[in-house]
Parts: sequence; structure tokens; C-alpha cells
Amino acid sequence: MSFDTVVQDIQDRLGFAARSRKSPMHTPVIGTSDGDLRVMVLREFNADTYQLRFHTDARSPKIGCIEHDPAMAVLAYDAEAKVQIRMRGVGTVKTTGADIDAIWDEATNFAKRCYLAEQGPSSVSAQQTSGLPGWAEGINPTADQIAPARQNFAVLYITVTEFDWLYLANTGHRRARITILPDRAGWKGEWLVP
Repeated sequence: MSFDTVVQDIQDRLGFAARSRKSPMHTPVIGTSDGDLRVMVLREFNADTYQLRFHTDARSPKIGCIEHDPAMAVLAYDAEAKVQIRMRGVGTVKTTGADIDAIWDEATNFAKRCYLAEQGPSSVSAQQTSGLPGWAEGINPTADQIAPARQNFAVLYITVTEFDWLYLANTGHRRARITILPDRAGWKGEWLVP
């Protein structure tokens, strides 16, 4: 096994995870600098820039946390393949721009529906609720009905600075750290004791 093999494995797994709901790495655990964790859907992995893309609500508490301290961690695991990928990186949130509008336009109205919530995520409620207005529960809204949700949509980019790749094997585990160079023009590999 070589560092090139490890990097290719990371790129292949994350690329597939972004494209397929069937990938066990499609919903990694995302950590912010305050120690909070959540599962998010990986929407895109750019192998050239080592950047992950996620969608979120602009009113979410994690947005303020990322703006205050953009350090982030990501954990993805494939139990069948026995491969864990831990990532450290820097988060950036965007809510406007032609690129964000294009991402919004690509989503289905049903997926956009969650951004219709009357209050932001983590808001306290007197009763259990989806947060959606009653009329939006269980329907696939029209483009006109979904239009107000656009203001609550945000894209979270995590630019990975370090990968920690672990392969679990009966014959002996293998672990590597891949550090992305500051100019993003390459990487440095180190073997680690698992």
C-alpha cells in the first residue's frame, strides 16, 4: 500500500458518497469548534480542492459558530469496508451568489421544503413539530410555494486540510495521515500507528 493508494481511496469513497445515497459515507458526522456534532448529507466532494459541500439552514446556530471559529471536523465510516476517514478543515458558509442560486435551483421542491420552517433550527417549541407551516406538511410544494424558503438556504463548504485514514484488518490495522499543503498543490503523507 502507498500514500497514492490511500489518497485515491479517499477521493473515490468521498466522490461516491456525494453521488450515492447508498454509500455509508453519504451522511458523515460534522463537528464544529464548540464540540457540537450532527449528521449531514454530503452533496459534493471536489477532489482537486479537497472541498466538501453540504446544505444547511442559514438560521442554524452552527452558522454563527462557524463564523466565529471556522475549524471543523468530519467523520465518515464504512463498516463493511472497515474504512474510517476523519477530516479536519475550515468551514465557509455562503447564502448568496450565482453559484448558490444554481445549487438551489438543482434541488427538488420537496428537498427545499425544509427551509420553509417558520423558525430556525434549534428554536424551542411548546410542542413537537417539524417546524413547517401546516400547509406544507407531507406535500411536494410548487415553485411559487417554495420561493420564500430561498432566504433560509445556505451552503456549507469545508475545505479539508488533513485526512486521517484508517483501515481495520484482522491481520493488522493500517493508518495514514494525509496533510494538504497550504497552496493546495499537493499533499504530504505519514504513516501512523493505528
